[in-house]
Amino acid sequence: MSQLNTHLSSADSDLIQLSDSSSKSDQPLIIGSRQFNSRLLVGTGKYKDLAETGAAIETSGAEIVTVAIRRVNIGQNPDQPNLLSVIPPEKYTILPNTAGCFDADSAIRTCMLARELLDGHNLVKLEVLGDQKTLYPNVVHTLKAARTLIDDGFEVMVYTSDDPIIAQELADMGCVAVMPLGSLIGSGLGLTNPHNIRLILENAAQSKNQVPIIVDAGVGTASDAAIAMELGCAGVLMNTAIAAAQQPVLMASAMKKAVEAGREAYLAGRMARKPYAAASSPETGYFFK
Repeated sequence: MSQLNTHLSSADSDLIQLSDSSSKSDQPLIIGSRQFNSRLLVGTGKYKDLAETGAAIETSGAEIVTVAIRRVNIGQNPDQPNLLSVIPPEKYTILPNTAGCFDADSAIRTCMLARELLDGHNLVKLEVLGDQKTLYPNVVHTLKAARTLIDDGFEVMVYTSDDPIIAQELADMGCVAVMPLGSLIGSGLGLTNPHNIRLILENAAQSKNQVPIIVDAGVGTASDAAIAMELGCAGVLMNTAIAAAQQPVLMASAMKKAVEAGREAYLAGRMARKPYAAASSPETGYFFK
């Protein structure tokens, strides 16, 4: 069974109907002090070369590009190819991330380095990992690092588990975006627990700090991205789903369309599910009987 059929089965029949969307009109994506039109956020890892990286990112239409500061040269090594040559900061919002950090202290230091390298840039993606096997977030260290970074003036977009309580605590703390995983990083399994994503969205909608909820990790194909957006997520962040595709640039195009289609479907409001058939043609005004 496909991922799409799995998530849109009758068991999940209410997941798409988070609220009455009939009167919604789209607004820009607001993250902290910044405003964006694209709701697709992309990474820079696993491409075969910088040319492919640049082509895929441009095709995706993304405005926010996340970069693993500990693994990628953005000026630390002047004699090496610089990633910023294909994702210039004047065109994209660079989102430094703390990939590869397994404790709060190393994540905090990495964000400090990013701010120095990017001339005071304070928007960061915090991820503190629990182990090498699952790359699941260590929420204890994530909470600690988030508090320290916020107090130091950073705008923190935070990768976390799909635990609704932890997600809301991070939002209430002052994170500018909460980014629950759809499934394990790089797994391509899609949204394995859409019920929890729904709870996170409901909590965010009822909170005084209505920060954007952005699915981060696990997307494998376009239908996964569309499902996340149909649920009401503000955006989707992905890397491997594009970079590991057989044709990354073509997949980037597909993901752009999927995010846009999912967003429009959410705003339009899906039809109600019914247990029986309902004829689509008029039931009155027959020309003959």
